[in-house]
Amino acid sequence: MTAVFAAVAFAACLVGKICGMGGGILIKPVLDASGLLSVAAINFISACTVAGMSLWSVGKGILQKDRALDFKISTPLAAGSAAGGILGRLLFRYAAELTGNAEKAGVLQAALLFAATLATLLYTLKKDRLRSYRVSAPLSCVLIGLFLGALGAFLGVGGGPFNMAVLFFFFSMTAKTAAKNSLYIILISQAAAILYTVISGEVPSVEVSLLLLMIGFGILGSEAGSRIGSSLSEKRTLTLFLWVMVLVMGICLYNILRAY
Repeated sequence: MTAVFAAVAFAACLVGKICGMGGGILIKPVLDASGLLSVAAINFISACTVAGMSLWSVGKGILQKDRALDFKISTPLAAGSAAGGILGRLLFRYAAELTGNAEKAGVLQAALLFAATLATLLYTLKKDRLRSYRVSAPLSCVLIGLFLGALGAFLGVGGGPFNMAVLFFFFSMTAKTAAKNSLYIILISQAAAILYTVISGEVPSVEVSLLLLMIGFGILGSEAGSRIGSSLSEKRTLTLFLWVMVLVMGICLYNILRAY
């Protein structure tokens, strides 16, 4: 089992680093499909892994003075996303109570993740033919971030491709620039969600050694992704992004069908 978790964390964060998805978009549905842990435990371990790899990646970017990190735009987005992360956790808890248990809510997560990923895929395929904007007003950025944070936390994926689509549409960013800013937003939203989970006393039963293993291999994956991503063109980065979304949709469908 340990090897499975290590491989998932490494591969998901490698791709997540290149595409700006953070890794949760793959960790969450893949571990759901494995059936090795409860939905609540998977949500928590996914959030911690993504937060760890994002902190490492963003920290390196800041130290290296990476100009692709647009803090004027991303900071209010991240602030809104942090509040949205807490809101998303509350919404998931409400969904779990409404459906009777967290496992049933997990099926709802899979269905919504499929729909949101499909919408993002369709937009990305047509984005060059659609108008994009350059939003700069701080309040608008906070509100956009609030939506992103709530969606990512509710689905247990951190932000995934939704951040990228929003950065494409509202801020006219290229794929590589959006990827770096997306990780910054994911870091803040996931940190807020984890802090809320800890303070509210809702931390699920997870082995500390397993959690540290996931975070460690997530960081290794992000390092590998950084090296690979630097050699990829914008076109190839976007192509990888599209194929990952197709993969996520396939896993979501499997999880939905498996529940019935």
